Amino acid sequence: MKIAVCIKEVPDSAATLVAEDGQANWGDAPLVINPWDEYAVEAALNTGGDVTAISMGGDKTALKHALAMGCKEAILISDDALANIDTQGTAKVLSAAIEKMGDVSMAFFGKQAIDGDAGITPVQTARVLGWPALTLAVSIEVDGDNVTVDRTIEEGKQTVTATLPAVFSLVKDYGEPRYPSFMGIRKASRATIPEWDLAELGIEAPVSTVEWLSIENPPVRKVSTEIIEGGSATEIAEKLANKIMEEKIL
Repeated sequence: MKIAVCIKEVPDSAATLVAEDGQANWGDAPLVINPWDEYAVEAALNTGGDVTAISMGGDKTALKHALAMGCKEAILISDDALANIDTQGTAKVLSAAIEKMGDVSMAFFGKQAIDGDAGITPVQTARVLGWPALTLAVSIEVDGDNVTVDRTIEEGKQTVTATLPAVFSLVKDYGEPRYPSFMGIRKASRATIPEWDLAELGIEAPVSTVEWLSIENPPVRKVSTEIIEGGSATEIAEKLANKIMEEKIL
């Protein structure tokens, strides 16, 4: 069985993100694999079959991490025309890459990316492919061409079934992702990762329907503190009650 796992390269979660001239800037913080995508890689490897990691842009750090975890192959989609692509465009590009791989039965995603936090790329990709979307998965059982998934929802757990091929998104309740082994890291460091551009995918650059005009730092909150004093607890309480009424807090 051929499996694709779509991952993203993001700034380290410990990075301090600020807005400069309307653009996001995280300084010298390193780029890492999106933490949610590690659960997707873990689920793909546990399912069995040949797992290929796919990523758009970046310096291949996330792809090498996936290879070190155990993925058989990795593919980088790189094209200058994808610099400001939105999630819908991303779904179209990833769908084209999955179709180019041929005979893919399962496509895995993390729940969301920690930089954009949209969380809709998995279902958008499923829609483009025409496959069922089994999202927020905590367990996956495959029986031939059928798959059963337990989903985590606000009300508890939901069990759903579908026929492969299908798209999945994973949450952390699936289980702790494995650490890359020393041998896996060495192997990944020597791996040759092919790069596909839009021409090789056979598609034109998708037109973004959502455009990020600018990113601004949050407004600075001004906080003032007033200490209420009095000769007794009763007096202080009365002053506090009057102050609350004056400020129309209640």
